[in-house]
Formats: sequence, structure tokens, C-alpha cells
Amino acid sequence: MSQAPIRFGMVGSGWRSEFFARLARALPGRLEVSGVVTRSAARAAQVEAGWGVPAFRSIGELRGTRPEFVIASVPWQITPEVVRDLVEQRVPILAETPPAPDAEGLRALWAAVGGVTRPGGGGLVQVAEQYTLMPGHAARIALVREGVIGRPTSVQVSSTHMYHAMSLIRHTLGVGFEPTTVTAQAFIAPLADPLSPRGWSDDLTPRDATTTLAFLDFGEARTGLYDFTDNQWWNPLRARRIVVRGSLGEIVDDTVVRMADPRTPVESPLVRRRTGTDLNLEGSEVHHISFDGQVVWRNDHLGASLSEDDLAVVDLLCRTGAWVRDSGPEPYPLADGCQDHLLALAVEESARTHAPVTTALEAWATR
Repeated sequence: MSQAPIRFGMVGSGWRSEFFARLARALPGRLEVSGVVTRSAARAAQVEAGWGVPAFRSIGELRGTRPEFVIASVPWQITPEVVRDLVEQRVPILAETPPAPDAEGLRALWAAVGGVTRPGGGGLVQVAEQYTLMPGHAARIALVREGVIGRPTSVQVSSTHMYHAMSLIRHTLGVGFEPTTVTAQAFIAPLADPLSPRGWSDDLTPRDATTTLAFLDFGEARTGLYDFTDNQWWNPLRARRIVVRGSLGEIVDDTVVRMADPRTPVESPLVRRRTGTDLNLEGSEVHHISFDGQVVWRNDHLGASLSEDDLAVVDLLCRTGAWVRDSGPEPYPLADGCQDHLLALAVEESARTHAPVTTALEAWATR
């Protein structure tokens, strides 16, 4: 890929679009926003003043800025419409998650755009799913693919919600698009909720919170366990955890267990090199993650002091840039985004009906 910044546009001016714009400001040598399409002249003025990027009222005007790809960051119900519009104009797209609100919407979107490809290869529509690129998850997936714990057989995720968790489970196990049986239940229990996107509440009164547990049977001795409580992303009273089990060991959060020889089980940690503590003056950020002296994940954007979630999103944008420049594979194909949300919808349906739900082999499975 050339050294020129990756130039992308956005449709939508909500909090997620502002997230992308902020990262472009943090990494001006890597990323550049060509413009934003927004709903009104008043909002366009706010975007230009607050974000420091051009704002437009139509996709046609945005195309005039020559973005290499466009992020569709709009409400779920509108995403398919925006994606179809961009596909008609043969613009490479990174669609926010999920690509459509429901199963019928996913199928209709795939029927309309799933077969449209770029000249350089891959579907014209990609999905902005970044969770497998977060440092800890990326490090664990790298070890699984190296065979450190043998054949992966189960993944337990209690961290993020629905389609994001489905992405982690599927990609850690190496699961594709096969029919899956989902059995889920939802439980309500009191829980204090002191922190949310709105900030600290200064209120520790327990209130009803829903926890959803789901068991996913992918066949061939591969299973997933989904565990999520309302506002688990923010609530400091609920931890995040992941367990990856394999035929020769397991990974529990940042600890790897396997056999050194037939009689010697050993444990090794995933170790982050994080700077900025005590007398370290290198800045506050994670540099790399190592396993037994081997670096299994590395920060390619040192100096920007980005959070781990920020680093995952930047990695996704850079991968999308490499793809549109024919220097890398598809970052996250539409078929994967559709399958993630299909499974998430099955979790919701099973929890609502108190009955197992088995997904079908969908049209995107043959991509």
C-alpha cells in the first residue's frame, strides 16, 4: 500500500462517525476524512466546525471528494438503503454493524448486493466489525491458529453483545456459515449501574438488569457460550472474560494452559507491554502482547496513545485501505456480518420463545 493517507468518506454524522473522525485526527499520516454526508444544513455546519471536515447533503457531493471507500454509519433501518445506493455507484463500502436490522433484511440486502464485486477482488460491501482485531482477542486467536491448545472446541464469551460476541465465537473457533442450534434464556436480577455512556450516576440503587445466556451448537464438537448483562460494556461491577478450550489445552483470559510433555502441564501468561506507569515516560499505551517471549500482537500506531478499542478500529480502517488498493484481503466480508447478526437474532428468538432455534444455510454461505 502506498504511503498516502487512506482517504475515506462517511454517510451519517452520529457518535460512531465522530469516532472515526477522531481517529483520523489522531493519525493524520495514516487516515484522512474526505467528507461527511449529513441530514441537514444545520448539522453540516456543526460537523464542519466541530470535526474539521467537509460536510455534504448528498452522496454525489461526497463522491466528488474522491474517497477510496465510504463508511455507512447510519441507523440500522437505513443502512441497507445507503448500502444499495453506494453499490449502484460502485463505491466500496464499509457498513456499520449490523448490515440490516432483521433476518429478512439481511437476506434482501444479500440478494441485492452480495454478488457485486470489486475489480481487484472481494465483495464491494464490507462490514465494520472490529472485535477480532482488539489486542487481547487478536493475540488469543493467533495462538489458537498456531495450534497452541490443539483443535479449538469451545469458546465462552462474556464481554460484548450479540453480533460482536458472535463474531468472536465464530472466528476463534473457525466456524463458517453452517446451520447452528441456539438455546438461550434471559434472567432478571438486581444490579447497581453506576456508570453508563452518560457518565457516573452517583446512584448505587440496584435495579432490574437482564442477563442473557445462550448455548450455540455448531456441530462437529464445536460450541459457544454467550453471557451478557445489560450495560456490561460500561458497568464496573461486571467483568469481561473469555475462555477458549481446545483438544490440548485452554486459554482463560490472559492465561494459557497446555502440556509441555505427557506429564507436565504448564501455564504461560499473555503479557502486555504497557507504558506510562511509574517513571516510564514513553506515553500511556500498549506496545505489544507476548507469549513465552514471542510477540503475538504489536501496536503499529505507537505515539498516538490510542485505547485498545481505538487500535482495533484503526486496524480495520487500514485493512480496508489495503483492500481497496489491492494490497490486502477483504477486511470483513458482508457474508460474515450477515451470519453474525443471524446468530444474534437466533439468540434473541430463543430467549423470547423459550425454545431452541436452528439457523438455516443461507444464500451468503455460498459466496
